[in-house]
Amino acid sequence: MNETKPVDTGPWAPFRHRAFAFLWVATVISNIGTWMHDVGAGWLMTELSPSPLVVSLVQAATTLPVFLFAIFAGALADLMDRRKLLISINLVMAGLASALSAMVYLQLVTPSILILFTFLMGTCAALMAPAWQAIVPGLVDKPRLGAAIALNSMGINVSRAIGPALAGFLIVSAGLVSPFALNALSFLGILGVLFFWKPQENVQTMPRERMTGAMRAGLRYVFNSPPVIATLIRAVAFFLFASAYWAMLPLIARNMLAGGAQLYGILLASVGTGAVAGAIVLPKIKARLGPDKTVMAGTTGTALVMLSFALVQHPVVAVMASFIAGASWIAVLSSLNVSTQTALPDWVRARGLSVFLTLFFGSMSAGSVAWGWLAEQFSIEMALLTAGVGAIILMIATMRIRLNQGADLDLSPSMHWPEPILSESAEQDRGPVMIRISYRINSKDHETFQQLMTEMRKARQRHGAYHWGLHQDSTDHDLFVETWSEGSWIEHLRHHKRVSGADRDIQEKVNRLHLGETNPKVDHLIAVK
Repeated sequence: MNETKPVDTGPWAPFRHRAFAFLWVATVISNIGTWMHDVGAGWLMTELSPSPLVVSLVQAATTLPVFLFAIFAGALADLMDRRKLLISINLVMAGLASALSAMVYLQLVTPSILILFTFLMGTCAALMAPAWQAIVPGLVDKPRLGAAIALNSMGINVSRAIGPALAGFLIVSAGLVSPFALNALSFLGILGVLFFWKPQENVQTMPRERMTGAMRAGLRYVFNSPPVIATLIRAVAFFLFASAYWAMLPLIARNMLAGGAQLYGILLASVGTGAVAGAIVLPKIKARLGPDKTVMAGTTGTALVMLSFALVQHPVVAVMASFIAGASWIAVLSSLNVSTQTALPDWVRARGLSVFLTLFFGSMSAGSVAWGWLAEQFSIEMALLTAGVGAIILMIATMRIRLNQGADLDLSPSMHWPEPILSESAEQDRGPVMIRISYRINSKDHETFQQLMTEMRKARQRHGAYHWGLHQDSTDHDLFVETWSEGSWIEHLRHHKRVSGADRDIQEKVNRLHLGETNPKVDHLIAVK
């Protein structure tokens, strides 16, 4: 008897997939350049303006574009060829980085110009982010998805460990222009890999959605998905307060520790090193603690780091605290990302991730400005203390909201709905469409039926249903009629293609309660022109 060989799900297993390995290496190189840019921009702003609020605006300008454009970017990534989208945006970013490095060399940069370029590059990053994250499940098999996401997060932090330290050394030895120039060159590697990468193409069997409709569909799915909602609440509770040390780190190095660009680079490198170490041990930690306790441990670590920055102002302590900050950050971010990924089917993955990114970076932006304002009004120490205490309070308040609720759901298309039969061909944009389903339920099963229909309502609404209702016959109390509407005939056909295995499970439970030799009767009613 042949035994199935267990799938290697260790922390390095995704590197067995060649496409993932090449893209990972190229992304790390590109991110090293990005982190060098961030260190250069943060340090340059401390020279151009010593105001804590203005310095924190550099961090806000990096994160705000994701909050503003991620929903659009998610729809774009689900509708377009993701490879072509990534190539186009990386070319634009390379041009922006080259222009900024030239302006730094010519000493033409002002605080406003620096914030503008940071915002533009942040916008490009926002347009890419959902596409980058959405391609990961296509690069590895499902058992290795968690490890692949952790490796991607680790890659960001490998670059964070190298980029800041290298930038700090170059600023001192070669001048402030060097990190900006090397960032421009770092895009060559990722562009080369993207040009030669040939992903498997998805065959389109239906017309593409319009952009506005696709954005609505993504938002509709997310806000009717309890597993995604739970993850988003936990994410906001963490990122709003964790943003404090990211926004304050240049000022911690310069003002509180009386250091220079090298110390700032060392602090960021320590954060990156901690994140790499955290990513290596994270699978074992999550196996022991589970995702919820892992996030709680990471939040506690982040809060303690901010408290130590505020209370013990010594370079060695700050470097050690930064290491813990990196390990805590990777534990929380990876857990939240996996929880989001596993709750989303492929057809809406980029759009769902874009909502996660919107709240992630929106919380980081709002937090950066808030902590910068608080530091300006009172002190940096007060801002860090407040953020540390707030993180603990919100962690306790949200600890009952579970992560990874979608991990065991079958979200792949089940194709169990038969194609609707029409007496004549309907125009695809004709609508709205009303769907009516009649059920006959024994009186003893009424309560169970209505509980299942509450789940069914969410399933319908995730796929575009509105005006959903459940009605009981006034004379025959065992007869129930479910109704809902969808925008057009083509939207209803998309619903047929997207209904998932998890939706089928709910429907089968309902059908087992139905009295009759056949399944419940379904009617499709199209609005008269």
